[in-house]
Amino acid sequence: MKKIVIATNNAGKLKEIKEILTGYELLSLKDVNCNMEVIEDKETFEGNSMKKAQELSEYLHMPCIADDSGLCIDIYDGWPGVHTARFLGEKATPEQRNIYILEKMKNLKKEERKASVKCCVTYYENGNYIIGKGEIKGYIATEMRGKNGFGFDSIFELEDGRTFAELTKEEKNQISHRRLALQDLLSKMKS
Repeated sequence: MKKIVIATNNAGKLKEIKEILTGYELLSLKDVNCNMEVIEDKETFEGNSMKKAQELSEYLHMPCIADDSGLCIDIYDGWPGVHTARFLGEKATPEQRNIYILEKMKNLKKEERKASVKCCVTYYENGNYIIGKGEIKGYIATEMRGKNGFGFDSIFELEDGRTFAELTKEEKNQISHRRLALQDLLSKMKS
């Protein structure tokens, strides 16, 4: 069975990826004793995921899958986008970022609150890239709601009115932007 390193130590993310990319032996960075940090300095999710996958693959001499994802708010031309995890600085918590976004948007009407979450997943091996993409459209909620999930899940509202954080983990994994990107990647890896 082909071994592929997944550029993460996040157990939840690894589990989600393993459920979709069956037929491969998927290893975390911890499994291969890798502590290498890749600087995400590209201007697109695709650029960051390609850079991470390539650098780790070449360092480990193994095929690698890396992803980058984030929140894109329409009225702000896709901001915070690739800076979703860092737009308030490295030390800011997800809750602080969510409060900042809610405050920035507090006077906007529903139709002005359109947003999407995007994910790009890259498989890299010996100079070859295979890229999968996924996107979910929704809105920025008017307040944080829900106890599940992480990051911006409590402020990203789906068309049905629930936030990602109000879904069960199973419900979120069935529709997530990462699942869509992984399914896109898998279909390209098979062809």
